[in-house]
Formats: sequence, structure tokens, C-alpha cells
Amino acid sequence: MNTVALPFPEIRRNAPRGDGEGSLQVQLDPNLKIGNAKVFAVYGKGGIGKSTTSSNLSVAFTKLGKRVIQIGCDPKHDSTFTLTKCLMPTVIDVLESVDFHPEELRVEDFVFPGYNGVMCVEAGGPPAGTGCGGYVVGQTVKLLKEHHLLDETDVVIFDVLGDVVCGGFAAPLQHADRALIVAANDFDSIFAMNRIVQAIGAKAKNYKVRLGGVIANRSRETDQIDRFADRVGLNRLAHFPDLDVIRRSRLKKSTLFEMESSPELDAVQEEYLRLAARLWAGTEPSAPESLKDREIFDLLGFD
Repeated sequence: MNTVALPFPEIRRNAPRGDGEGSLQVQLDPNLKIGNAKVFAVYGKGGIGKSTTSSNLSVAFTKLGKRVIQIGCDPKHDSTFTLTKCLMPTVIDVLESVDFHPEELRVEDFVFPGYNGVMCVEAGGPPAGTGCGGYVVGQTVKLLKEHHLLDETDVVIFDVLGDVVCGGFAAPLQHADRALIVAANDFDSIFAMNRIVQAIGAKAKNYKVRLGGVIANRSRETDQIDRFADRVGLNRLAHFPDLDVIRRSRLKKSTLFEMESSPELDAVQEEYLRLAARLWAGTEPSAPESLKDREIFDLLGFD
């Protein structure tokens, strides 16, 4: 299969090793390896709370004494604002400001300190309708490596835009050890989760990434998530209920670890610390088999 030249050398289309039948995927430079850090990529339906989950999980890792980098992969660059209290410029923004000469950038141009020492990066994305998210991920990792910011990092968390719908936004899976899915206890979230399971399975054919499990979020119950997970062979790692304190934390531009203590908040913080400890200790890789759309429709709901 021929390689198609693109303006960005970090990406090739129609790579010799495909990620699935009929796939048209980006493939990052194989030399762009993150290193010894444990790398997690967080996916899920749009608006399901991936950024809230990622930011609080980042803080939980720092509470365990780990050095953490969180990388937001969304053009609206809001993954880290509860950590930094501001909307940071994106990697694409700062590269554009120096006419895409990365050697002119300083660390402080694209890495901002967040709560409890989390290092925050917003990769951003290409302009609407143009470019590829894979280029953005590749350039971000390349900058972090060139400035030796990954040498002593323990944990890297990619917070990724919405569902996996193209090779570009699946690019973090080429770096990750474990992919985590955030889902609510409803049909739409679980339908999206099924698509993400498919994407991770495709990437696992050629990369080290494996599915770590599902994080139930914004849900009082988990019966539908558990039914799907049991059917496909997926582990539920944590459960965060739909609490007003979580909504208020976003409005206050704060992580949950900065909010005023209460019994329900203390329980949520403990769940994040437990999740971080479990992920650090290492989760068993799972290889669930995704369902056909009709199978999900028949599986979920009440008898």
C-alpha cells in the first residue's frame, strides 16, 4: 500500500499496517515514544465528564506522590481549567505565534502549573473542517520530549475529544498503556462506549494500548453499564454519582479536592484516590468484544 505525503511529516495516511478493515488512519512517528511514564487515554461520549474525571484523577495521582502531566486534546481547550483557573493557550496557538518554528518556544509558553503540581498542556486541535487531530497530538508529545518534560514524569493523562470517530483523535491510543472509558448509565453513553471499544480493539492490534475499564459517571445507578460490561467482558473501575458538588466545582473552576469538605464530597475524593491507586498498581488488560448496534438496543432497558 502506498504512503500519501502530507504537509506534516509526523503523520502518514494509508500506513502499511492498518488498524482495521478499510481503515484510513494516521500513524505517528514511531520514534515519538513517551518513555517510562504510565500513560492513560480517557475517552467517552461528548459532555459525559471526561475533563472533570481527568483533572480530579490527575490530582489524585499527585496525592499519591506521583508527577503528572495532563494533556487536553480538544479545540475548546478546557480540559485543565479547573487545575489552572484559566483557559490556557493551545500548542497549536503557540506554534502559530512563532510561525511553526518549535525551537523558538520555551516550556512556559505551552506548559502551565496546575493545582498540587499537575503540569497542564492543552494540545488544542486544527481549525474547524481542516487538518487532523493526530498532528496536534504528535506535535505536543514531540515538544514535551524535546524539552525533557517526560523524563521524570510518572503519569501522563490524555483527555480526548468525544467519541473516537477518526484516526486523528484516536492518536493518543498509540501512546497509551491503558484506555479508560467514562460513561453514564444511559443508552447514548453506552452506545458511544461500544464504538470506543471497537476503536481500542483496532489499535491494540498494532500498539501496546489495552482497555483498562469503564468509569461510571454522573449516575446514581450502574445497572445498565454493568449489564453491558458483563456482556462484552469489561471491568467497572469506579463509580461517581451525579452530585451537585461536582457541578459546582466546574463553576468554581476548582477540582473536587479544593472544595469545602462534606461527607458526600469526602466519599468522592476517596473514590478518586482509590481509582488512582488501582491504576498505578496496574489493571488487568481486557479485550472486550463490541456488540452490533441492534444487540445493544436489545440488551439495554428494563424487563
